[in-house]
Amino acid sequence: MLGAFPILFGLSFWQGLAATGLGLVAGALILAPLAVFGPLNGTNNSVSSSAHLGVHGRVVGSFLSLLTAVAFFSISVWSSGDALVGGAHRMFHLPTGEGVYAVAYALFAVLVLAVCIYGFRFMLFVNKIAVATASLLFVLGFFAFAGDFDAGYQGSFQSLSTPGFWPAFIGSALIVLSNPVSFGAFLGDWARYIPADTPRRRVMGAAFLSQIATILPFFFGLATASIIAAKAGGFLDPSAPDYVGGLLAVSPSWYFVPVCLLALIGGMSTGTTSLYGTGLDFASVFPKFSRVQATVLVGVLSIGFIFLGRFAANLSQSISTFATLIIVCTAPWMIIMTLGYVTRRGWYDPDSLQVFNRRQKGGRYWFTHGWNWRGMAAWLASALVAVLFVNLPGQFVGPLGDSAGGVDISLLVGLGLAAVVYLALLWIFPEPRAVFGPEGPRLVRASDAAVPPITEADGTAVREADPVGV
Repeated sequence: MLGAFPILFGLSFWQGLAATGLGLVAGALILAPLAVFGPLNGTNNSVSSSAHLGVHGRVVGSFLSLLTAVAFFSISVWSSGDALVGGAHRMFHLPTGEGVYAVAYALFAVLVLAVCIYGFRFMLFVNKIAVATASLLFVLGFFAFAGDFDAGYQGSFQSLSTPGFWPAFIGSALIVLSNPVSFGAFLGDWARYIPADTPRRRVMGAAFLSQIATILPFFFGLATASIIAAKAGGFLDPSAPDYVGGLLAVSPSWYFVPVCLLALIGGMSTGTTSLYGTGLDFASVFPKFSRVQATVLVGVLSIGFIFLGRFAANLSQSISTFATLIIVCTAPWMIIMTLGYVTRRGWYDPDSLQVFNRRQKGGRYWFTHGWNWRGMAAWLASALVAVLFVNLPGQFVGPLGDSAGGVDISLLVGLGLAAVVYLALLWIFPEPRAVFGPEGPRLVRASDAAVPPITEADGTAVREADPVGV
């Protein structure tokens, strides 16, 4: 579905492919360093962010996980629900009114929620099947659409100088980029199972190459959207009927069932991975909720957004707007995590990272009442300023969105500002020497400020664990 957006925005096939490649490589490069925290600390990235935003500041990562889970859970339900309705209409001539779509969305959302509630191993089993099956169906699709595909599809922009081309190109790249960036807060949920002694270049290389491999579904979406647009006599306007319905309409009869399975399986994989980790993380943030209760809460909020985005707003605009918000909020956080890793020389105290989860106080990452205002200030400033530069014509244009001739430069602004502000704050207001480990800091200074011991909430002393977490 995300792969179809370059065509939805009016690009030609080759222009769309270039935008897809740019977004995919840039996003994979931003994401790759976030893979090292899981094996290193044995926990998810939200908890690892305690080292740079404070043990209370880790809630930023939890917020970003929630934002991402809602967006991609919604996308999975929308695409799979549309496939259910479209398939039933073509095979059994069932109606396609809004009530039918509502029932389909509700059924699929509850199914995904049930898988997440049942537990991790069942979800992992579902995803192992989904990844292999979906990949096979994508490859099979190339044969199904080979006869109709025309790489010469022109789109709406005859040249790079055509008015509106660059905003559409950059906007398409940003939507593609939102997919790898969306894994930033989730990656540690899976990477923590990698042995800690695995070379870090291999861990980062695996994360990078796994995202590059998603060119397969992106290319499928791009190619099939160009077929749909060519048969419709023009590009797919965002207000036009859904992409999935168009895909079902142009599918050859022998590929009709596989494409329905593709939408359902892909939606199940995306929905479960988005929802499960967020429910688990929120259960640790709010101890009154069990994992199941937290998962249900996040799921209900997501279902509410699904119906709001589908029936009270424009579906394509809902997706593109939320994808952009994910980028401008998550990418600066990822840069702070990466630069924090560099300045710490990759050294962390896993015991101090768990202070929040154990409802304790103190430790290396306590900073100021559990908040590291350096990382928090850098993230808030860069995310807020980046929002000002967002330019989504017809959807959301920030006060500074037209600063670059209509081109959305919010990502560049967010990344650059986060790097500059964070490093400047670390230099001007150095962190305690104890957070840097035996080799000391890199690129920044350290202070001799004392680190409070870890204590229980009532002030009872806790025995310090080994500093390297053995």
